[in-house]
Amino acid sequence: MPSAKSIQDIKTNLLNPALTSLYYVTIGKPQGVDSFFTANLGNGINQEKLNLMCCEATLPGSNLATLELTNDHTGVTERHAYRRVYDDRIDLTFYVDAENYLPIRFFETWIKYISQESVAKDSTKGTTESSNYFYSFQYPDSYMDPQGLTVTKFEKSSLGNEGKTGTGGAGKKGSTLTYKFIRSFPVSINSMPVSYDSSSLLKCTVSMSYIRYILDRTTDPNLSSSPDSPTATEGGVNNPFNQPFTPQTQAAINAAYTQNYNLGINIPSTTTAFTPLQQQRLTNNVQTAFSSPSLLNR
Repeated sequence: MPSAKSIQDIKTNLLNPALTSLYYVTIGKPQGVDSFFTANLGNGINQEKLNLMCCEATLPGSNLATLELTNDHTGVTERHAYRRVYDDRIDLTFYVDAENYLPIRFFETWIKYISQESVAKDSTKGTTESSNYFYSFQYPDSYMDPQGLTVTKFEKSSLGNEGKTGTGGAGKKGSTLTYKFIRSFPVSINSMPVSYDSSSLLKCTVSMSYIRYILDRTTDPNLSSSPDSPTATEGGVNNPFNQPFTPQTQAAINAAYTQNYNLGINIPSTTTAFTPLQQQRLTNNVQTAFSSPSLLNR
């Protein structure tokens, strides 16, 4: 049912949005290819610099592939899911540095490794400059990055700056989302036009293929600090279960309360319904009910 909302409710729930400009991308590379990258890029790769150069990224999406069923129930059309379909690629855009053109060189080298290109003379294939040069590709396991590509979405308050976001009181600590991409590798490097017109920043856009992504499990950072959330030892009794009761057990607990059993909370005798906080305190202080079922049967 619709209900009236206070200004404080609106400030608390609507005036602390996530921002698109706060994210971090980590670029990995296949294992065992350091020698090839070193031979083509020189002494080492500034991986941290490459990560910071990613100026545009995309949080990935997915959908469920479904089958249409029309003959299970007369006049009813249903859809049943049978697999999850992920986006086939993610586009990453990088600023290009004037010193080394690092993003261009890095991904060109990776693609060169996949297609086994070489400027050195090969007795079988010749060089890539030869008109009759042919391609032979690496085995997929050798050029796919297992889980090195990640995109992390965070907020300013995720870094510990509590109270600096939102309005109308203390701010909330922001959460984070981390997407891990499985078996990724570059499939294309977009063309980059240059001209004598007014100068602008040169950017390199790379499309990375992957088989699926994993969204890291995160918890609500405000849950433990919420004033309405009792601790695990509230009332002096440790609750090792930390699980909601079944309806039958909860009914027994309520019955135990009506029989004036001491369950560790102070509620007036006229109370007929428990608040969520009181219910949780009951949960935390009814440990003896598990070890002594007779208590609930008195």
